[in-house]
Amino acid sequence: MDKFRNKFKEEATDNINDLEDALLLIENETENKELVERIFRAMHSLKGGGAMFGFSQLSEFTHNLENLYHLVREGKLKITRKLLDITLASVDHMKVLLTDEDFDNPEIKAKHVNLSLQITKLLDSETEEDGRTDLFDQKDSNKIKSYYIYFEPNQDVFNDGTNPLFLLDELNSLGDCKVFAHFNKIPEIEKIDVTKCYTYWEILLATEENVNSISDVFIFIEDQCELEIIEIVDYDITLNKKIIEEISKLAEERKDVGVIEIQKIVKKYSEKTDSSEKIEKIVSKSGSLPSVKENVISSIRVSSNKLDQLMNLVSELVTTQARLSLYAEQSGQPDLAAIAENVQKLSRQLRDNAFDIVLVPIETMLTRFQRLVRDLSKELNKSVVFTAEGAETELDKTIIESLTDPLLHILRNCIDHGIESAENRKKLNKPEQGKILLKAFYSGANVHIQIHDDGAGMNLEKIRAKAIQKEIINKDTILSKKETLDLVFLPGFSTVENVTGVSGRGVGMDVVKRKLAEIRGEVELDSELNVGTTLTIKLPLTLSIIDGLLVKIAHNHYLMPLSAVNKIYATDHSNVINKYNNLIILDGKQFPFYYLREEFDLSEGNQAIEQVIIVSYEDQQIGLVVDEVIGEYQAVLKSLGKMYKKQEIISGATILGDGTVALVLDTNKIISQFSQVKINL
Repeated sequence: MDKFRNKFKEEATDNINDLEDALLLIENETENKELVERIFRAMHSLKGGGAMFGFSQLSEFTHNLENLYHLVREGKLKITRKLLDITLASVDHMKVLLTDEDFDNPEIKAKHVNLSLQITKLLDSETEEDGRTDLFDQKDSNKIKSYYIYFEPNQDVFNDGTNPLFLLDELNSLGDCKVFAHFNKIPEIEKIDVTKCYTYWEILLATEENVNSISDVFIFIEDQCELEIIEIVDYDITLNKKIIEEISKLAEERKDVGVIEIQKIVKKYSEKTDSSEKIEKIVSKSGSLPSVKENVISSIRVSSNKLDQLMNLVSELVTTQARLSLYAEQSGQPDLAAIAENVQKLSRQLRDNAFDIVLVPIETMLTRFQRLVRDLSKELNKSVVFTAEGAETELDKTIIESLTDPLLHILRNCIDHGIESAENRKKLNKPEQGKILLKAFYSGANVHIQIHDDGAGMNLEKIRAKAIQKEIINKDTILSKKETLDLVFLPGFSTVENVTGVSGRGVGMDVVKRKLAEIRGEVELDSELNVGTTLTIKLPLTLSIIDGLLVKIAHNHYLMPLSAVNKIYATDHSNVINKYNNLIILDGKQFPFYYLREEFDLSEGNQAIEQVIIVSYEDQQIGLVVDEVIGEYQAVLKSLGKMYKKQEIISGATILGDGTVALVLDTNKIISQFSQVKINL
């Protein structure tokens, strides 16, 4: 049973997240009926599943909330800020109820009672306005319709913890229900498997609800049963005893009655025969009902641990394939070389497919960000709208998991420090409502995420003055705009005078930079006073395997990300030694360069020809000089461990086919660090 409860928890978490997302969307689209249906269905799923798997507190709580949105669905209650505040608070409480199964925490109980009272008050006030004592029990006979339902669960339905009787009980709560059970598919007693379901049902239901509401009852089992729901007549046939008696008699005599036979009985005993035309339209030319389409599984839920194992296995395969390729090359056997080449192609395809599986769209994080902006702007009495572009952009799930907290830090700063109060925005001729835009897009083998606000921007003079006060720089130090803004990322640096509960303690942006560095990310800042601020995060698509360029310096092998490499030139050794300002002319163009032997404190080599690798750095092209370029290499990245945690220019290591280790160079960090050293000198 624990397996089924855990499965329900996973599905319930998805439903709660979907519910929260729909609630945030409907705040700006209060008349959107599709969003109302999405909210109602999510609540209905949580209620039904909660009752089925023993989460009674969650089920009862959601039932009351569902009643509230039944009024919204019927057009009797408007979507208001107050209603959404209560519902979003209820969503947070649902998450807690899902984890606190025993319901024994006094604080949770108190919140449960408080929220339940708020929901009840809203229901009661609406009931009084409507002038009726019970909105749900009193039925308007003019709205009642009768439906025929054929429900045959798959024999293995019990394996997922589903009890069909609970579904029949829920159908009964929708209106007057007559159920006819059929047992003709039960095998002989010695062949009965007690874990299987052999019973199926025909049901007559008279209700005010529509087909969608009836379908919602079977939402958890729709892929595990044969289901037909057909409207018969637009009145309650369960009140006609003769109709029910004849159908009951037929149900006892034959395997099943069928909708066509029921339609004939209704014609026979009812004066309202005109509605029977509805049945005739459903019946096909051959005289039988349309066949139910086979449900095809288009996606499956997989444990993240299994995905991690898959990526580890693919990584090991890539390493083994490198050894095989090297052995085939050294052996000189054509057949073995052909096999090694095929294995290399297959491993690359497998790698790419595995990558696609573990890539997650950025939109999975957006609900948390929208909720933060909504709640924090309300707390700070600011009007802020959050929008996103490129939410379909995908990243490695490990990067997504590590990215959430830094982005939350950034958004808090945008709202607290960036977006001005409504009064100040009026003075600056800005709209009262501030804007925060999250924009994601691909750039080569990287993903860029930009967070832009149209707020106050950053005062460069104020940042500089604070840096001088903290003795980070001297009064005479000349800094570019970029270098001044980069001071914000120093530990303990803050220009905020007053500490708030949100930010201003001097921790945040340095933590953001450190967290991003852990996932090989870079961050850049741009800001204009009274115009706004843009923070750009550059991230690799994945952390585990990269396509690299294998090079050699002295006796050591290094790997550079192939995505950063633009071109490779061969040049004489004399062209890179003692060059003024480290500039070299290649193909008629002048390039700044770094001689890596010199930068790595290695002795000067005796090779006559060296290789200049032109790489991209920001908007420039810069050369990195190495002894030898060996070729492209598919590398599995390994961590260097805690001892080398502060070594920024090395982003990891990989094992080559012959068992030696090659260090993976971060070309951006190399250029940034070495250029800074030269400036200081």
